[in-house]
Amino acid sequence: MSYSVGLTAVLVLLWLTLSGQYTLSGDYPLVIGFGVLSVVVTVALTARMRILDRETVPVLPALPLAMYWIWLGREILAANLAVVKLVMKPEIDVEPRLVRVPAEQRSGLGHAVFANSITLTPGTVTIDVEEDGFLIHALDTSFTDPAGFAEMGARSDLASDGKRKVR
Repeated sequence: MSYSVGLTAVLVLLWLTLSGQYTLSGDYPLVIGFGVLSVVVTVALTARMRILDRETVPVLPALPLAMYWIWLGREILAANLAVVKLVMKPEIDVEPRLVRVPAEQRSGLGHAVFANSITLTPGTVTIDVEEDGFLIHALDTSFTDPAGFAEMGARSDLASDGKRKVR
């Protein structure tokens, strides 16, 4: 039930933002009617298809996800600076590495957030997705710290699931 309410709220806010119709007595009652109808039909279809769950409607972990984006932004900035520092040396001395990183997320959404976060961070790219982890290409050995990957994995799991605490 809470997922239906969350999906309805998100769809109404999205429709209001995109349509620009904020009053019920506007010049376009047909547009407002179609907006209401589209939200009702969408929520009814997702309920009928039985896909209303934590991954389909990630409204409940919105605050942890926003906090994760802020943390990830800082990590991306720090990684950008590290890459610039590495490639601006007179002699480029990089040691590319392939490393396997365990993925302990409990959902497909958590796996996707973790893999995409690794790829968004400069100097690392997720090459292969496996059952229990990822194959990562790192520009240099300095980007292969297991503790950094573990922290990112725990934070991405918290952001996508909202239950586990970061150690």
